[in-house]
Parts: sequence; structure tokens; C-alpha cells
Amino acid sequence: MITKIVKVDKEHPDEAAIKEAGEILKNGGLVAFPTETVYGLGGDGLNARSSEKIYQAKGRPSDNPLIIHIAQLEDLDKIAEDVPDGAKKLAEKYWPGPLTMIFKKKDIVPIETTGGLESVAVRMPSHKVARALICYGGKYVAAPSANTSGRPSPTLAEHVIEDLNGKVDMILDGGEVGIGLESTIVDFTEKIPVILRPGYINQKMIAEVIGEVRMDKGLLITDASVRPKAPGMKYRHYAPRAELTIIEGETEAVVAAINEKCRKAEAEGLRVGVIGTDETKMLYHASVVKSIGSRQDEESIGLHLFRILREFDSENVNLIFSESFDTPNMGQAIMNRLLKAAGHHVIKV
Repeated sequence: MITKIVKVDKEHPDEAAIKEAGEILKNGGLVAFPTETVYGLGGDGLNARSSEKIYQAKGRPSDNPLIIHIAQLEDLDKIAEDVPDGAKKLAEKYWPGPLTMIFKKKDIVPIETTGGLESVAVRMPSHKVARALICYGGKYVAAPSANTSGRPSPTLAEHVIEDLNGKVDMILDGGEVGIGLESTIVDFTEKIPVILRPGYINQKMIAEVIGEVRMDKGLLITDASVRPKAPGMKYRHYAPRAELTIIEGETEAVVAAINEKCRKAEAEGLRVGVIGTDETKMLYHASVVKSIGSRQDEESIGLHLFRILREFDSENVNLIFSESFDTPNMGQAIMNRLLKAAGHHVIKV
């Protein structure tokens, strides 16, 4: 397959290009496109064969549910049942935006799209390219992140090309995304709403709108026999090729521990990478040291995480040590992704 790559202006997307991409979706093909969170790999969410193609292109387990993206609130009623008042309030507050909600599905949604579950995950993105594509592509676009399963999610079209060139029909290159972490997922099929994946919209923000909401214990799930209700709940995600270890503690102790581990590893002939911040980058001594952003700007940390993990692959490092980033608002989401990338390998100092 030859993948067509088309640059689009994220504020004023070319209508002809979006129409062409929409026709690909309606004909059962796949299109990668930018959203405000990460790049998505889109197919017709109501076409079972399209969803199967998404799994094949990504190498994604077929029991890992896909999210259906819509552009108009009224389109929710066609695919979801029993939408509670709390979900409607959240939609009014945060849609369009980086929020996914799970409801009981209607029969029109194939189980191939939902990973065999009787529930459906739905999101309304705010990115203008994504919204235009949804409208031209049939209104219901199933789209996980546009990367090879298990790899860091793509925040640039170059990441999509690296993983999926030759496997999808078209890639819409809209430049760098705005947030860099996937959407928050809230499950409304339970009596008390449950956050299945933390994101930019955090637990406090959700509780302020709907009241009680809890975090799912499955965020730390390791039992492969348990079926997920949300993308990535039981699979290792975001992993660089090198072994990643998170060092947790006070800054001075973390810097000292990482430098000592780097010294020992490099004495053994290994090439070592370090993930620090603008405030600490100059304190490290390693083969490759990268700043993920500033602790004074936690959104920069979220935006750069996946790009930094991918960059280390091209640096041919053998080991990576990272600081912990338990920041006030996005810390839960950032650490969720970083812990998965590290296979939950954490050293406290």
C-alpha cells in the first residue's frame, strides 16, 4: 500500500484534502489525523471491517476497545443508550475536548469496534482537522492512537509515518498536537462514574461538575485474564526500546542516584539516557540528557513525554533513567503514561 501524506493547516484545513480523506473512510479505508491530544488512526466506526483493519495496521489486540469520535452532540444518541445527566453535564462543560465517556452501546455499533464489549467509548475532539474529517467521513470515526501498538503515542505526523507508512491509506499532517496525552476516559455504565484513564481533564475537574467520581483500580492492572473497558488498561504502552526506570524522591537525592547509576552503567560500556527538566538537565552526567519541559509548566511535560521517549530510540541508548513528575494538575496522567512505559519499574530514593 502507498500511503498518501497531505499537509493541512490546523486552523484552516484544506476542504478538498479533508473531503478526499472522508471518502477513504466511507469506503472502508484508514486515515491518520491530528487531534488536540495525539494523532488518531481513523476508520468507519460503524463498519466492522474498518475496525478490523485498524487492529491489523497497529498490531493491536482485538479485545482492546476503540473510541468512536463524533463532531455533533446529537450524533451521540445513535450509538449510545442510557446517557445519564452527569454525562450530559460533562459534555456541556468539556465537549468538544479531551474527554471520552463510556455508555451502553446500541446495536448499530459492531462489537469489532468495542473489543467485544456491550459498551461504547465516545469522544468529541476540538481539533478543527479532526472535526472536519468526522463530518466528511460519515460522522462516526473509530480512532485509537496512530502508532504501532505498545509504542509511544504520536504527537507529530513524523511519528505516524515512522510506524504506519505503507499500512494506511492517508496521513493528514497537521503539525504538532496541543496536549500530547490521550483523553481522560470516564465510564458511565457504573452507578458511580469511574475514571478509567486519567488525562488533561483531571478527577477534581470532573467532580466539580458531577460530584462523586472514583479512580478505577484497573489503572494498575496486571492480570491478563481481565478484559479491559478502556484502551490500554491491561497492555504495556508507550514503551521505548531501551529499558526505562523511574527514580522517585527529593530532587537532590534523585539527581545523585541517577548520576551514580549512569556512572556504573557507562563503566560497563552501556549508553545511557536521562529524562530531566529545564531545572535539572545541567546536573546530569550521561551519554544523552533530555529535558522534558519545566516543572513550572506541567503542560509542557505532558506535551513532550511521548516525543522524548521516541527520540531516545534514535539515540541508540541501552538504558533510560527518568525523574518522577507528580505535578499538581496533570501529574496523575503523566505518571500513568510514564509508569506504563517503564513497566512500573520504579526506584524510590
